[in-house]
Amino acid sequence: MDNALEKSLSFIIFIAIGILLKRKFSQGDETNGLKTLILTLALPATIFIALLKIKINTDLLALPIFAIVLNIVLFFIAPLLISFVGITNKSSSNSIRLLLPSLAPGLSCFPFILEFLGDNYLAKAAMADLGNKFFVLFVLYLIAIQWHYKNHPSIQEPLKEKLKSLLKTLILEPVNLFIFVALIFLSLGITIDNLPNFISKTLSRLSLIMTPLVLIFIGLALKLNKKSFFQIFSLLMLRAAISLFLIVAIVLLFKISLGKEILFLLAFSLSSCSFWPFAHISNISYKEKKLSEEKRTFNSGIALSVLALSLPISVIMILALLTAENTFTNVSTILFSAITLLLIGLIFPLANYFKLKFITNKKEVNSKTPYRKPV
Repeated sequence: MDNALEKSLSFIIFIAIGILLKRKFSQGDETNGLKTLILTLALPATIFIALLKIKINTDLLALPIFAIVLNIVLFFIAPLLISFVGITNKSSSNSIRLLLPSLAPGLSCFPFILEFLGDNYLAKAAMADLGNKFFVLFVLYLIAIQWHYKNHPSIQEPLKEKLKSLLKTLILEPVNLFIFVALIFLSLGITIDNLPNFISKTLSRLSLIMTPLVLIFIGLALKLNKKSFFQIFSLLMLRAAISLFLIVAIVLLFKISLGKEILFLLAFSLSSCSFWPFAHISNISYKEKKLSEEKRTFNSGIALSVLALSLPISVIMILALLTAENTFTNVSTILFSAITLLLIGLIFPLANYFKLKFITNKKEVNSKTPYRKPV
């Protein structure tokens, strides 16, 4: 079996293991303990190592901008998509708005870019991910905090106190603390190879447990009913379609003709939703733990459902386009694929719309039918 396919199947198997272990784990302390381990150890170590492995190249500085542009486009289009598929609950809508513009290339596309396109394009993907990381770690965090305060005006703090609290959180949060240290090291020319061997080995071993833990946690916490499955599936199809339309625009605007460049852009843009916005959602949910679910800013359950569906869908699409190789280097093929994904994403919302319209019309007809007294 192909190595890339084996990796993608192992990712899906870990989620399945989490689902099978649901009965062994309580949804309270045990599941939250696993989440704490991920957020305070495994994820910080992983991002620290990734940053220290990057070699900054001035020719690659456009790639972080590309990722941020993609993030921004998806962020502003997300509310329209959410409304279109029929999600009206405020906390669910906020959660999805935070997740849709995020990317998780390290989990969903890095292994396949390395396998099919080589080390050079993996370096480009890592460079592009710097822009994405800035957006999902800092911009989306600021947005999440703002929504939290807007949802609870009574706990609104003075601007000075709010900025002080935000700065303290940004600095002391384990993930951000590791990022700040890594950036300082990079500015001093220190890479992962310059660290003492016992430190690099410890970080590497912590990093190794990250992916299995995240995927098992998603499986453990997954709650998905029939209606939300189709809504989320439609959202992810529409998200992928918009990403492909954007890549078509970039290819035409900058006249990109090299096949591998186009495949790289496509694979990166189809990355699954990131775990980082869920980390922000978890932090806000912890602040609101004493509130009822109706009054909370975010819905952790639907956020996990989006993550659980996003990964296998992204992996399947990325594998399909990279396996097909030159088929997807043609603009017309990409455009056709984008339209196909768009139509697939429209099926459930349109079917639901016509179903509701039929029921409404039927009720109106019944209400207008005169009552006849039986003889």
